[in-house]
Amino acid sequence: MEFFKSVNVDWLGKKWYFLGFSMIFSIAGIISMGMHYGSIGSPVPLGIDFRGGTDVQVQFKSAPDVGQIRKSLDSIGIRDAKIVTIAGTAQGQQNEVLISLPRESNENQLDNGRANINKSLDTIYPGQYTIQNVSVVGPTVGKQLQKKAIIATLWSLLGMLVYLWFRFELIYGVAAVVAVFHDTLITVGAFALTNQEMSLTVIAAILTLIGYSMNDTIVVFDRIRENLRMNRKESLPEVVNRSINQTLSRTVLTSGLTFLTVLSLFIYGGEVLHGFSFALVIGILIGTYSSIAVAAPMLVAYQEWRANSGKKTALPAAKGSR
Repeated sequence: MEFFKSVNVDWLGKKWYFLGFSMIFSIAGIISMGMHYGSIGSPVPLGIDFRGGTDVQVQFKSAPDVGQIRKSLDSIGIRDAKIVTIAGTAQGQQNEVLISLPRESNENQLDNGRANINKSLDTIYPGQYTIQNVSVVGPTVGKQLQKKAIIATLWSLLGMLVYLWFRFELIYGVAAVVAVFHDTLITVGAFALTNQEMSLTVIAAILTLIGYSMNDTIVVFDRIRENLRMNRKESLPEVVNRSINQTLSRTVLTSGLTFLTVLSLFIYGGEVLHGFSFALVIGILIGTYSSIAVAAPMLVAYQEWRANSGKKTALPAAKGSR
């Protein structure tokens, strides 16, 4: 099935527009991450998985007064607690509040969080609430999870580089990894810009979009290699443009349907899946874009650099697959 036939878009002719788009969003994300780092010591707000602490989800029989809850917590010595009303339309999701207590440096005091919240709420809503869920993570465990999340992301990028080096050529691997790094940077930057918390489920989403973006890039690279073998008289920019146009229908079908799925998850999935689905919504859009606007133009830029340096080199797709 093809949505587009006889497409003839000069994608490489728009490379400076693509570069400007990527630079704007990348720089905006980096600035936002820098501002967060200066204020909270982390480039993005961290969920309980990484910062440690106690999260208590409470459901009330009627709409609670967040200001009153905060005053009650202050009165028993719990200050700077984060209180968020959980938006939900399904049965059982109304009138729910998530109370995040400040990180406790003494891990022995973590278990007191639920008792302190019970004590506080009993003074203003006796018998009018139910504790739905309690999450407790120590600061030591949180730091270990941060380290493992970073290592998992870096190893995935390295694995992709080695695979593409083996499957195609080194320049293909470098171009794909740069594109995926670009996707990850903009996605994390979106979390910083929107002040959303980074959690383990978000890391899972980022690893998912790394694989998704890489697969989309490989499809384009494979078509470039096939076209180079079929017609060696064409210049590399002409081959790249033709290859992107030939795979455009496939890209719109797969990316479009996937995007609609994760968009539905983002809208109707509830608070628990909000961060996960938000990362996928941003990641699929940026991942599809980078396959066309970042990875493919890097091949041409590399070839032009080699030519301007006076180095003789075959087109990077000239070799057969190993």
